[in-house]
Amino acid sequence: MANKHAALNALIEPVVTAMGFELWGIELLPQGKQSRLVVYIDSPVGITVDHCADVSRQISGVLDVEDPIPGKYQLEVSSPGMDRPLFDLEQFARFKGYQVSLRLRAPFEGRRKFKGLLAGVENDEVLLQLDGEEYCFPIDGIEQARIVPQFGA
Repeated sequence: MANKHAALNALIEPVVTAMGFELWGIELLPQGKQSRLVVYIDSPVGITVDHCADVSRQISGVLDVEDPIPGKYQLEVSSPGMDRPLFDLEQFARFKGYQVSLRLRAPFEGRRKFKGLLAGVENDEVLLQLDGEEYCFPIDGIEQARIVPQFGA
């Protein structure tokens, strides 16, 4: 999961960092004849639409020169939002104690989707508490993970 887009990360992260933001993660989503490249940026003070537009212009320039994605694609720069995706072990560790939903690459005990309390990380595994049990999922076996927003109280 962590190195899925290592080449894109290597091109995009220096641009994002130089602009004063954190590269939260990258998703390359195939959609018919045209893919969608979503670049998530973050900052301790938040992300505005203007930040996204500025970063998009800079990344577009680099991607036009380097041309790392075959075929057509649409670039989208976004904040991770409240239901932020989690891409690496450091992010999982940072959000220990939050509710998360996971989708695995292959079924475990007959299912691919799990939702529970993020109990932390151990070695290269994500620990999830669910129905009074603790599950360990290798980071490489997780296809997608997102924070489940909590509202109220």
